[in-house]
Amino acid sequence: MGRTIAILVARLIFAGVFIMALSFKFMDMQATAAYIAAAGFPFPLFLAWVAAFFELGLALAFLTGIFFSPAALLAGIYVIFLAVSFHGPGRWAGNQAEFGFFIDHFTFLAGLLFAAVHGHGEVLVFRAGQARPPSALTQ
Repeated sequence: MGRTIAILVARLIFAGVFIMALSFKFMDMQATAAYIAAAGFPFPLFLAWVAAFFELGLALAFLTGIFFSPAALLAGIYVIFLAVSFHGPGRWAGNQAEFGFFIDHFTFLAGLLFAAVHGHGEVLVFRAGQARPPSALTQ
C-alpha cells in the first residue's frame, strides 16, 4: 500500500508542476513570450504556446498513466533544456540563485528518470479496454 501511495503522490507532483507552469503561461502568454525572447529564441509567442500545450500533454500523461514512461523521458529532456536555456552558466555571475535553479532541474530529472523506468503503478491508470461502451464488452 505504501508503494502505491508513493507512486500516486509522485504522479500528482509531476502533474502539478506542469499544470502550474502551463497555468502561468495561459494567464500571461505575452510575459512568457518575453521571457523566451530574452533568452534569445526566435518566434517567442509561438514557442510559448507550444510549451503550454506540451506541458498540458505531460500533465495529462502523468494523471492518466497514458504514455507514462515516454512522457517522463520527454519531460526529463524538456527540464534539462529549460535548465540550460534559462538558468545556465551564463546567468550565474549576475545572480547566484540561478545556479540553484539550474541544479534543481537535475533533481527533477532524477525523479522523472526513476518514474520512466518504474512506470505508472497499478492504480488510477487509464486502460483502453476500460473505455469501451458496455455493448462492446458483451460481443
